[in-house]
Formats: sequence, C-alpha cells, structure tokens
Amino acid sequence: MQQMKQIGDRFYYQTPVSETDRPILGMVIGERKSLMIDAGNSEAHAHDFLEELLKRGVRRPDIVALTHWHWDHIFGLSALREMVSISSLKTKHAMAKLLSLSWSDEALDHRVKEGTEIEFCATAIKKEFVDHRDITITLPDLTFEDKLEIDLGGVTCILQHVGGDHAADSVVVYIKEEKILFLGDCFYPDIFSRKTNYTVTTTNRLLDDLERFDAKWVILSHGEAIPMEEFRKEVKLLRTVSSITVACSGDEQEMQRSFKEIVGRELNEEEREVIQEFANGYSLSSI
Repeated sequence: MQQMKQIGDRFYYQTPVSETDRPILGMVIGERKSLMIDAGNSEAHAHDFLEELLKRGVRRPDIVALTHWHWDHIFGLSALREMVSISSLKTKHAMAKLLSLSWSDEALDHRVKEGTEIEFCATAIKKEFVDHRDITITLPDLTFEDKLEIDLGGVTCILQHVGGDHAADSVVVYIKEEKILFLGDCFYPDIFSRKTNYTVTTTNRLLDDLERFDAKWVILSHGEAIPMEEFRKEVKLLRTVSSITVACSGDEQEMQRSFKEIVGRELNEEEREVIQEFANGYSLSSI
C-alpha cells in the first residue's frame, strides 16, 4: 500500500508500488510555487498522488518536472495539463518517439517479441491499465539541455542532466535548502539490453556527478528515501565492482574471488548481482 511521507518542511513523497511499477513521486513546496517530480505511470497514479497531498492541505503543484522518458514516469502527464511541464531536451525527443505507438495487449506483445519492449514493462502496463488503456503521450512544455535552476520561493530546485546506464536522458532534482537529492532511476542498471548491465565508464562518470551534491537524503524512485550514509555504501559497492571489472577483464568468477578478498567474507545477494551486471556490461561492450 502506498504511503505519503515527509522529509523536512518542504518535501513530500509517495512510496512506490512494485507490481505495477509505480515509482516514487515527489513534491517540493515553495512560498510562491510548488514542483511535482515525475508524472506517474498513469493518470490514476497522478490523481492518487494529488489527492493524498490535498488530504494534508497541500496545494496542487504549479510545475511538474520529469526525470526521464520511461513510461512509468510520464504516462500520468496527460492528467497534469494545467501545470507547466519541464524535461530535458533529450527526454522530450525520446517521448516523441512514443507518440505513434499502440498500447494494446497485442501491440505490447508484438514489441516484446521483436525485442523493442521488455516483458517486465509490458506486464506492468497491463496490470496498471486493467479496465481501460487510456494512454495519451503528452509532451513537456519547456525543455533544457544540461542544467536548470528553479526558485520556488524560499527553496531552490536544481534539475541537472546526469545520464547513466538506465537511461541516457536521466535528470536528478536537487532540493538545495533541504539537501535532498531525487535520483529518479539514474542509479539503476540498464534493464533494456539483452542482459541487465552496468558499464564501467558510464557508472564512474555518473557517480562523480552525484557525489558533487551536498545531500543529506537521497531518493531512489523504485526504492526509498535513504540517508546519505547509506547511499555512500551503495556508491562504494559500485566503485569497488567497477574497479575489479577492469582488473579482471570482466571475468565474473574472477571478480567474485577478488571482491571476496577485499571484503574478507562471503558475498551477499546484492553483491553477486552487481558483479554479474558489471560482467554483463563488460561482455556487451566487447561485442
């Protein structure tokens, strides 16, 4: 069951739903304007979020910012037309490619079969849109290229393009005065290739960018809000596996042995998974 949570005085977020792939939606309350982060995976998702805010006496957002083009972050935008919508230029271009697509079961199944869609997304769309498939791709009103700063009155949101393996157009939202970094999906691996993967160069560049933000809280769209101390552990894991990927030339077994020597214990499930994903990225980049 989704819950509405609050961090500090100016930030609310709604927890995700894994079954239908609903990501976290965020809300930043300024003295003059308010900003919604991501539009949701359906109009129903967007409406649910706004209704929960209303129960807490929070006014409707004036602006909605998109973190990247994937369906679960943009399909709700058609329910938010009265707001000014913002994305990176790369995100808008990627969204424009979806305008001609059909979202029927047959169309989704065909795209999965031909390899232009993945089963996970197709299944989640079918579960989110059970009774009617009222999907309208709505393009954002405003775009930026690298960085955009928005003064909401007493609180500043910095939208910055960071990319990453999961989506090359990924943007993070840094809520400056609250020291909250909303990551969207940028921290996740590429799940759309033949094998789920991280790549060394892209991951290291992304981590360099993320570590420049002075954050106390980090929001992962399909996870939770985590304190910076916990996030640093996740960063360290990716940094360590990235380095041994190069040293071991992407050999998964050698990488496991090397990592075991570094930590001085048996590997846990998350570590084995990340090692496999970096090994996959190394092999795919060598093809």
